[in-house]
Amino acid sequence: MQVTIDKNSGYCFGVEFAIKMAEDEMEQSDQLYCLGDIVHNDMEVSRLSAKGLVVINREELSGLHDCKVLIRAHGEPPETYKTALQNNIELIDASCPVVLKLQHRVKSAFDKMEREEGQIVIYGKKGHAEVIGLTGQTLEKAIVVMEDADLEKIDFTRPVTLFSQTTKSTKGFYEISQKIEKRIQATQKELSRETFNANDSICRQVSNREPQLHRYAQENDVILFVSGKKSSNGKALYQVCLGQNERSYFIENETEINPDWFQKDEKVGICGATSTPMWLMEQVKSYVESLEEGVLSV
Repeated sequence: MQVTIDKNSGYCFGVEFAIKMAEDEMEQSDQLYCLGDIVHNDMEVSRLSAKGLVVINREELSGLHDCKVLIRAHGEPPETYKTALQNNIELIDASCPVVLKLQHRVKSAFDKMEREEGQIVIYGKKGHAEVIGLTGQTLEKAIVVMEDADLEKIDFTRPVTLFSQTTKSTKGFYEISQKIEKRIQATQKELSRETFNANDSICRQVSNREPQLHRYAQENDVILFVSGKKSSNGKALYQVCLGQNERSYFIENETEINPDWFQKDEKVGICGATSTPMWLMEQVKSYVESLEEGVLSV
């Protein structure tokens, strides 16, 4: 078999930056708190946990004092910074620059919408860390949508400004945007930038992976998509692969591989989410290459 790793897969800049900050900090101290999983990949979380990274939730943050806490790439709402100030917590802020810029844009748009009695709508997963940070810029007034049923929460007689979670599907964003546009047009009988302002705020490092994976999935006989099951980006990108190659398999690590998936002389492609470490994809590659010929189907 010919086994390759997609050169475009692996950590995006934001995740890579956050992990480096965590590792650099832990070289100087035995323990570092992290607000939520640093990345949606249990294998990487376990690796960093062994080095001294302790994952906490927001309730536990309120009980901490005089320590260091890492903010991961997803970003945080203003309330987190207030808590840190009150409790004398030093924040190691690894928020992705793309997410921080989006937070500022959402805050500015919210202030404008408040004056115009409009609404901020965010295309994203409710409860996702990044979305929590974004809704925090709007005093929790933003409406989070992902499915058609969520659109019922929008008042189409009032202005709407739409943004997207940075790791969502570009296709999904434009589909939901068109549906909102049609509903506003049907309700108000007119459509203008004042009544509907759609902002494609998806990270280009993420969105560019869709066409790249589209090609990669076609070029290989079998696709092993390596990702944590909690990664929304992973779920979306896996669907891209599956749409082009029905022999695409979603795995967390090499232990989930079934030798029956392969045949001799086939091309096997290994790829992953923006939260999938390269070392894990290399581990999967080594395992596939080590499969004895007798195990494989002829």
